[in-house]
Amino acid sequence: MWSEGLKVARNMPLLNLNQDHFTLSAMLRASTGLSAVELGRQVHGRLVRTVYNSENDLFLQSSLIEMYGKCGLVEKACRVFALAENGGEGTIDLVLWTSMLDAYRTNGCSGKVIELYKEMLIKGIKPDEVAFVTVIAACARTGQVALGIEFFESIRNEYNVKPTQEHYSCLVDLLSRAGELDRAWKFLDEMLQKGFGGTDSMWGALLNACLDSGNIELGKLAAQRALEWDPQNVGIYVLLSNLYARFGMWDQIGLLRELMKEKGLKKVTGCSWIEVTN
Repeated sequence: MWSEGLKVARNMPLLNLNQDHFTLSAMLRASTGLSAVELGRQVHGRLVRTVYNSENDLFLQSSLIEMYGKCGLVEKACRVFALAENGGEGTIDLVLWTSMLDAYRTNGCSGKVIELYKEMLIKGIKPDEVAFVTVIAACARTGQVALGIEFFESIRNEYNVKPTQEHYSCLVDLLSRAGELDRAWKFLDEMLQKGFGGTDSMWGALLNACLDSGNIELGKLAAQRALEWDPQNVGIYVLLSNLYARFGMWDQIGLLRELMKEKGLKKVTGCSWIEVTN
């Protein structure tokens, strides 16, 4: 899909059609989808040469930040963000900030996410639902439980926004990673009473915490809910098997292995990919 779109865009000059900022923005999205950083750089260069005052087009700048962030060039994303913020004639744009937050998140810079979020608040920019999810998840990665809860509570108390399933899921994930199962269950119960089902990553984090603490019943519930989200998630089967092994439940482990065999599931070998010149 992305490749086909790029072919069309590349053929436009042959048809005497100009590539305007809408076309170049679409090419940036395609570069992001393909993790094609060299192509993204070429599009960035063309933007600078052909689009007047492009640094003030916050939509284009957000697309650039997203592209560099997804391609692993977080420092380049930072430079684009700084130029856009300083050259935007005083314009404050939430999308620009959330794009930078996501670039940090994508590259595992959880501490930077929290720093930028605090800076955003100081500048009077009201966070949206996406920003809340990103910063609470960052607190989970850095083990800052109190701060994560503070950010969660601010959703209702300071911004008068009703927390969504994603916000509750991030909070349960935060508490689960910290081993605070009682508090995690409290918020989980509140979430379920509101009709939310959670997410597979949240249930997976809860299952992992149950493995560490030896909570078999809650662990089984977490595994069941996680597999309802993603029945092919091999990692959940492995965690549940390890939990059973901790309690010597060998029959249950045998049943799990048979179930995985019936479904054709096996551990997936890790891999990575790179972009090769030309």
